[in-house]
Parts: sequence; structure tokens; C-alpha cells
Amino acid sequence: MTDLIEVKTADLVGEALGWAVGKAEGLDVLLAPPIYGNPWRVFVRYTGVVTIREVRYNPWEDWAVGGQLIQMYRVGFGLYSDSFFAVTGLDDSPGDADGPTHLIAACRAVVAAKLGDTVQVPKELMP
Repeated sequence: MTDLIEVKTADLVGEALGWAVGKAEGLDVLLAPPIYGNPWRVFVRYTGVVTIREVRYNPWEDWAVGGQLIQMYRVGFGLYSDSFFAVTGLDDSPGDADGPTHLIAACRAVVAAKLGDTVQVPKELMP
């Protein structure tokens, strides 16, 4: 396993944000090393009765993944002059955060609600 470093939830971006969201959701997250010019990437392993499937996990940029989080956590949005503000709407999981896009703000709010203001992510994912 890779070394983990502590990062503020508000500073999470890209793959590190995907890793943190996956951990917050209790998913089996794993890293794919750089290959064919791609950087480190986050995948999720889904294990069925007879199959194992590894799927790219990028909720900060894919509405098909991040949109489900918005619905599940009843995320509401506000607008700052230069960013979006997101608040989770569940009483048992209060969280809020901001970000340059709706999905990034929502992902950070989910991580804040489930894991707090700081999280541990693999050092390879940080710029």
C-alpha cells in the first residue's frame, strides 16, 4: 500500500478528491499507476458473486457518478462571486464546502460530512 498524507478537505482536487469520496462512501478504492501517458488514477472495485469489476471513479467530473451523490445527500447549492457553495441536506451527515464547480463543491461537502475537515489520501495523488 502507498503512503498516506493528511490533506484539508477544502484543498482536495482531482484524483485525491475522488479517493476521498470513495473512502467516505465506503467503497473499495484502488490506485492505477501511470501508464500510456495517464497519471495516477482512482478506480473502484465492485465484487459480485462470480465477477469482479474495476471501474474508473471520478465523481468530481462525471455527472453520472457525482450526480448520484448530490441526490443521495440532498446537496443544495449557493453561489459566491467566484465559486459554488454546497451544503448536504441530511440531518445525520451535515457538511458544507465550496469549489469552482457544482460537482467539486458537492464532493467536498460529502467528504466533509463523512470524514471531516482533514482526510488521508495517497501521496501520489497530490500535485
